[in-house]
Amino acid sequence: MSLAITNATIVVLAPHTDDGELGAGGSIAKWLEAGNDVHYVAFSACENLQVPPDPPDLLRHECAAATQALGLDEQHLRILDFEARHLARDRQRVLDEMVTLNSSLKPDLVLVPSSHDSHQDHYVVSVEAHRAFKRTRILGYEVPWNNFHFDVSAFVTIDERHVQSKWNALTHYRSQERRSYMTHDYVQAQARFRGVQAGVEYAEAFQIIRWYL
Repeated sequence: MSLAITNATIVVLAPHTDDGELGAGGSIAKWLEAGNDVHYVAFSACENLQVPPDPPDLLRHECAAATQALGLDEQHLRILDFEARHLARDRQRVLDEMVTLNSSLKPDLVLVPSSHDSHQDHYVVSVEAHRAFKRTRILGYEVPWNNFHFDVSAFVTIDERHVQSKWNALTHYRSQERRSYMTHDYVQAQARFRGVQAGVEYAEAFQIIRWYL
């Protein structure tokens, strides 16, 4: 199944800044290019984990630059103030934020971490989104280093320029560049691998959590 999304309001829910770009950066770039109304909401900028001399708001600035590199309108970026690794403690507030988003934006499509993501914060965002957006199409994006299992049930075909846009966005996360997955080779290889599965040159894979035809 290859998904074509047009004239849609799309909400990307990222537990932390950078999750949305890593999981769906190429698709976000494609959907923005096609004129869709895309909103990005990060629940935490990990300010409670920042170590001097890095300023606490470093990831806020990096996320703003990264999402703009994908083509996102800066007015469509929201970075909330939840503490990283403690979203389970605050899950009612997480749900409340999502319910408010659903009411105000009425999205056609919501992107969340997959149902099998093992990170505690990612799991909370995924599960609470099931509740808040149960009458909306929901796709789960992959974060391979967190997934013991990933249900590949949908593909978004992307072009080389979308892969490059994803990489350009990720280069703004200078604080994360030591991560093994923050390399051009990895980003391109992942897109090629999913492309082989989808029968195209490049693709991103998603789990269908909720779908309406």
